Amino acid sequence: MEAAPAKMTGYTPLEVELPPVPTTQVLTDLQWETMLALADTVIPSIRSRGDDADVSSTKYHAVTESQLESATSRLTATISRTTSQAAELAQTYLQESPSSLPAFRAGLQRLIADYIHQEGQTGLRFILDVLNTRAGSLLLTGSTTPIQNQPLAEREQVFAGWASSRLSPIRLIYRSLSAMFKTTWMVASPTLSTAVGFPRVPLHGKSAPGCWEYEFVQFPPSDHDEENEKEQPEVLETDVVVIGSGCGGAVAAKNLAEAGHRVLVVEKSYHYPSQYFPMDGRTAPVSLFEGGASILTDDASVAIFAGSTWGGGGTVNWSAALQTQAFVRQEWADDGGLPLFTSAAFQQSLDRVAARMGVSAAHIQHNRQNRDLLEGARKLGYAAEVVPQNTGGQEHYCGYCTMGCSAAAKKGPTETWLADAAKAGAVFVEGFKADKVTFTTRGKERIATGVEGTWTSREAYLSRGQKGQGITRKVVIKAKKVIVACGTLNSPLLLLRSGLQNWHIGRNLHIHPVLFGAAVFDEEIRPWEGSALTAVVKEFENLDGRGHGAKIETTVTMPPLFLPIFPWRSGLDYKLFCAKLSAMTSYIAVTRDRDSGRVYPDPVDGRIRVAYTPSAFDRKSAVEAMIASAKIAYVSGAKEFHVSYADMPPFCRSEQEKNEPDEEGINNAELQQWITQFRQQSPLDIEKAGYASAHQMGTCRMASTASKGVVDPECQVWGTQGLYVMDASIFPSASGVNPMITNMAIADWASRNLSKQMREEKA
Repeated sequence: MEAAPAKMTGYTPLEVELPPVPTTQVLTDLQWETMLALADTVIPSIRSRGDDADVSSTKYHAVTESQLESATSRLTATISRTTSQAAELAQTYLQESPSSLPAFRAGLQRLIADYIHQEGQTGLRFILDVLNTRAGSLLLTGSTTPIQNQPLAEREQVFAGWASSRLSPIRLIYRSLSAMFKTTWMVASPTLSTAVGFPRVPLHGKSAPGCWEYEFVQFPPSDHDEENEKEQPEVLETDVVVIGSGCGGAVAAKNLAEAGHRVLVVEKSYHYPSQYFPMDGRTAPVSLFEGGASILTDDASVAIFAGSTWGGGGTVNWSAALQTQAFVRQEWADDGGLPLFTSAAFQQSLDRVAARMGVSAAHIQHNRQNRDLLEGARKLGYAAEVVPQNTGGQEHYCGYCTMGCSAAAKKGPTETWLADAAKAGAVFVEGFKADKVTFTTRGKERIATGVEGTWTSREAYLSRGQKGQGITRKVVIKAKKVIVACGTLNSPLLLLRSGLQNWHIGRNLHIHPVLFGAAVFDEEIRPWEGSALTAVVKEFENLDGRGHGAKIETTVTMPPLFLPIFPWRSGLDYKLFCAKLSAMTSYIAVTRDRDSGRVYPDPVDGRIRVAYTPSAFDRKSAVEAMIASAKIAYVSGAKEFHVSYADMPPFCRSEQEKNEPDEEGINNAELQQWITQFRQQSPLDIEKAGYASAHQMGTCRMASTASKGVVDPECQVWGTQGLYVMDASIFPSASGVNPMITNMAIADWASRNLSKQMREEKA
């Protein structure tokens, strides 16, 4: 076994300041009482009937003394790997409930006020109110007694029954609330991380400053036009304005700035240097992710994770740097009429962006879960390979980078393209929300002239705009060319706000829906240590003969990013499952989705809404990849295998089989029976499956004609002049691999072409 890198010593990230928890009354006192009672139902305090809790307790889940002893014994055995105070910690962990944690209610308050759209808030309040009427309570719980006054054991049965309610809104509430409660508890809990031995910062690796100290334009308080009583906007002029600092925008900014053009990059979020990394489960969702990392599809079938910070997705991704595969490039060239993707020029761009970030597989040190993936694939004859990393050709042993890289070793936009752009004279603005692209007309042509938006100083953001705290300004940017690089979720919404009416805007959304697996072993593994994703199994990527299927990879296993996706069956069962994290390895079936959805603005407040449900075909692909994952886990010695599907119990290796030499391998009768049971449920009931997405593509699709897409083969928006989109939203279909390199390569090619065109126009 390879030796682990040296341990990090004496490093504490700088504290990240957040806006205060909203004071808006999102729920009434009675609604809060009901809400917290439901949370305590999902994550209950477990106590003995012989203590101060009896069988009818509304505060605790009362179990028999023998049941409590069994649970405590199992937990103590698990926790003893990480602490000498295992028995005491096991008891504290079992007794903990969300309502006893002030941070839990604060987390829910922020979530509801800031990140749940108006329709969702209205639906939540309605259900909570109905539960507090006699008729409503009878309908939803079978009792006229309000649910918070029912014994917790009975509440648990009621809540579990909502998962299969005949009323679809109740099933939706079940899925939404269970996800909300699990994640918020894991962030607020003072015991979970200690129980599983999860440290605040990675034990291995090092901390280091970033390569560039960024400076951002600051605007003074506004001058008022007293005659018209209007605030005068701040006006900036530039050659090119790039809206968004992620993988596409950063590459475009570098190329255009180095070519001598005046470049202004605007970003709606804020910059945090590496000294603030890795952030924790409380600060990272607010500071690094879109929508507080709380975006769900409209049917709550998929959790959507997208970066929203300086550097965009390149700041929070996992270093996987895979180039676009030949069959995808051929599909885009043939079906889309886009010969660029099979050209030598595109390959040169792929190689150029990889070289700048030092993409290599030469210095990878696999952690346990990635070693298992490669070795298990070898034993089963599956096609597998090492995943190159964008880590500057250096070893990078850190599984926390989705919360920001403290070592500045992940060479994403902040460590490469944006720094290069700064050196070439690019100007940056953080806290700028683009309201609309501006145009002038020439005949029937719409010519982009810049962008209008609102700038919020960091002080105003952190104070929630309280009077006298910070500055908020209207800003007008005049530019010869406008590059939209807001990401797949935001770019189409900006185009719509700007008055563009192409039917394809927001459609053709692909998200690589991911189904999860967790293998449990007898020994401690600490799966959060080491790079998250350094291996891939490709055996099942082409199940239809047209390049659609699923890859098998591993994922980050930080508690609030991994555990909530797995099903809740009861409070005690879920607590026992979570406590096993230190002995787990992870598996994900990353599906190249054949079918698509759309992104659209909320009709009330304009925020991101996602209409997407994994199709039956794509769900079948995920099942086959997850079955293969179970086989890999089995030949790796796992004693349990869990999947993120509520109707599928975990596979558990028998005690006898554990103690005898394994000659059958995957022919084991119990494993085959489990596989048959799982396959019989394919395609999975979408309401019972836990899916997530970290890749979003296609909502401003590139196409050969305006009738088929949003941008032309040069990345210019059809029907306009001077307006371009350069991010993953222009992918003609799903990339099938982590989209970073493909995104950057398209931006590299398109921005170089744009620079050439601008020089010709100037001449």
